[in-house]
Amino acid sequence: MTRLRQSDTDACPGALRLHAAADGLLARVRLPGGLLSGAQLRSLRELAEEFGDGRLELTSRANLQLRALKAEQAETLAARLRDAGLLPSSTHDAVRNIAAPPLADDRIRRAVGELDAAICADPALAALPGKFLFAIGPVPLAADVAALPAGRGFALRFGGHDTGLRVGAERVVEALVVAAHAFLAERSAQRPADASGAAWRLRELTGGPARVSARVAAELGLTAAAVTAAGLTAGNVRASSVMTDSVTTGDATAAGVTAGSVTTAAAAEGVEPGGLVGVVTGNGQFAAGALVPLGRLEGVQLRALEDAERLVVTPWRGVLVPGLTRAAAEGRVERMAAAGLVVTATSRWTGVSACAGRPGCAKSLADVRAEADAATRFVKDGLPVHWVGCDRACGSPAVSHVRVEATPAGFEVTRRTAAGAPLGDPALGAAAETTALDEPAATTGLGKLTAAETTGPGEPAAATGSGGPAAATGSGEPPAAEATGLGELVAGARRA
Repeated sequence: MTRLRQSDTDACPGALRLHAAADGLLARVRLPGGLLSGAQLRSLRELAEEFGDGRLELTSRANLQLRALKAEQAETLAARLRDAGLLPSSTHDAVRNIAAPPLADDRIRRAVGELDAAICADPALAALPGKFLFAIGPVPLAADVAALPAGRGFALRFGGHDTGLRVGAERVVEALVVAAHAFLAERSAQRPADASGAAWRLRELTGGPARVSARVAAELGLTAAAVTAAGLTAGNVRASSVMTDSVTTGDATAAGVTAGSVTTAAAAEGVEPGGLVGVVTGNGQFAAGALVPLGRLEGVQLRALEDAERLVVTPWRGVLVPGLTRAAAEGRVERMAAAGLVVTATSRWTGVSACAGRPGCAKSLADVRAEADAATRFVKDGLPVHWVGCDRACGSPAVSHVRVEATPAGFEVTRRTAAGAPLGDPALGAAAETTALDEPAATTGLGKLTAAETTGPGEPAAATGSGGPAAATGSGEPPAAEATGLGELVAGARRA
């Protein structure tokens, strides 16, 4: 299915292309694999305090953002980001979009670094859209081109579908670069003569996974292995890169690669959004993990992290300090908690996220962060919930979730599929969570609260609030002034 855009390029901000928000300019600093050093975090904190609002925002792709910047600061900002090693390429800044598991082993971390360097060294790849996403390893994101460990090598996955193509570790970076070129070639071939725009994501191309796979196989001399998943047809392509069930390869023909099982992202990671908190173990190492309430790192929290040698930002708007001993991890967790970060899986902030909302976004109809603070409560094993100030739903998770959307009439609560389509109430027999792109799910909203309905003692549902999260202390308890009606509606939706 082809969905052409109005232009070839999207409006994704970067370190050089700043976005004009209601509270000033916004800069996005890309972190391939979510990795940065403590020294780099310190540099970002200093920039945020000197030029911005003093905070750093975590994005759903494990990047960091600075807000409230001024135009006259742009050149100095870029120069200092270069000095900190956070802007290695001026031409490719917006396309360094690489996801990796937060607890990735050294093999995957090396591949991420090599892929980043290869992208920046390839002039043609500067034409990639800013939304185009690479992934190495299982991640809870909708990657356009991905490589998942399979046996001694990697399985190539395009537009969320196992292609049957397998490569050895020594060719994984080459294969992903070739796949990116194949995407650019295919979107050029599919652009109508009278259209000014083109696809931004691989799944927006007609038969995108199959056609990109064919180009990659021809370029690299690969033969697809048999897989137990459905064939590469446009109707079978799923929107999420998270595999819905295990896919077992047949005989891999790539030299040195044995057939292997490509498991679901959740199983391979072994974690849920709230799982990487406290003392975390994985790949033979200890790490200290924390969630950042609504994705905003304050100055005191930044200072508690910036003495770490390495840090990993996670897609769940959390942070990890990896490579520690158990004792060091325990000590780091105590410091994180003291700084107001969430270090327990029973916190009410587990699985809760929000867009910028008011006052930072002019399009937002509400201060959704304040509303989330008032209404959020802990729900064990519940769906993630994402609060948005308008129907653009910025920052939405790439997995099934509950959306709380501000509308002119109040708040609307719906369950959404991984593709972002509305999902009906399972009790009513609605469509399955993962739907083909050309088969939208049946939809039933779970509820609305209008501005005239009260959600707390005398408080309207659409009240914008006056501040940010008040409970950024790691506590799992909701505030005394909890917005009861909306809170109950959201909590009920999460218990699907």
